[in-house]
Amino acid sequence: MAKRDLVHGGLAVVAMLAVCAQSPGAAEKKVRIIQTNSAGDNVHVIDPATNTVVGVIEGIEVNHGAAVAPDGSRIYVSNEAESTVDVVDGATLKVIGHVKLSGHPNNIAVGRDGRRVYVGIIEAPGGVDVIDTVAMKNVKTLQTRGSIHNAYVTPDGDYVVAGSIAGKTINVFDAKTEQPAWVLEMDLGVRPMAFSANPDGSTKWIFVQLSGFNGFAVVDFATRKEIQRIKNPDLPPGKQTVPAGSDPSHGMAVTPDQKTLVVCSRLNNYLYAYSLPDLKPLGGAELGGKGAAWVTLTPDGKTAYVANPVTNDVSVIDVKALKEVARIPVGFVPKRNTTGLLP
Repeated sequence: MAKRDLVHGGLAVVAMLAVCAQSPGAAEKKVRIIQTNSAGDNVHVIDPATNTVVGVIEGIEVNHGAAVAPDGSRIYVSNEAESTVDVVDGATLKVIGHVKLSGHPNNIAVGRDGRRVYVGIIEAPGGVDVIDTVAMKNVKTLQTRGSIHNAYVTPDGDYVVAGSIAGKTINVFDAKTEQPAWVLEMDLGVRPMAFSANPDGSTKWIFVQLSGFNGFAVVDFATRKEIQRIKNPDLPPGKQTVPAGSDPSHGMAVTPDQKTLVVCSRLNNYLYAYSLPDLKPLGGAELGGKGAAWVTLTPDGKTAYVANPVTNDVSVIDVKALKEVARIPVGFVPKRNTTGLLP
């Protein structure tokens, strides 16, 4: 299959699903939502078909970010207590290994071919640790301007992107050479990001949430410039904001068809939707849980899962209707989540 066909959806998990669907044993793999619990020692696995917890990964203290190997054989989880990436067997959900990191980690991402895991190091001086998943070794640290909160791989797999709160920078690396490509300085700390794609699968825009701002910036990938900044809608009359600290808007995702951007607002306790590419507000879903810390989508883009660290649950949102349709109890202080195929 041509690379262009694989990345056309613009969302890395969709390309992963397309690959797995054609491989032997693919019929045995099922879509799962992986939900970390940052104040506990377990990670919950949710079946989006039933919206129930169908598995638990035990023994990872203060787990932060998670990433699923493209073939579903492994789940990688950043362990804040031990400053490691813990390796989990995708079939048994048992921890099978640990890789020591250069410092205290935050969020992580896996490369499109599954041979690399990229770990944001929040402990100064920071950087992005590169894990060789074949050797299961930390092989290098990519130097960044400021310590790193979140690391990503662009939908086409060509770039690693890392955001710094302290450095107020977006750091972009060529995934093939693992050399710096460019750095963009922002006026506020860089928090979660999401990516939209051009028709050929290359990255079009980076959507960037910022410290203290209830909304997001839009960065043009080709020109390396911010082109727009959008504030999330005000609450309807009679609704009150909730305490959100320094990150009032935290967590975003782009639907596979590239038509919708969903954005968490901790401050408003809503999941908002914007049309693409015109970025017009489509409305929002009020959350029954509280915290709105992260969001992931099912591969068809129809359902969003929002982690609620205040109420220890996950809100299930019908993206088209913009309505919460279920809440799933999980562990203590759930934050990051991701979507993948597991055996």
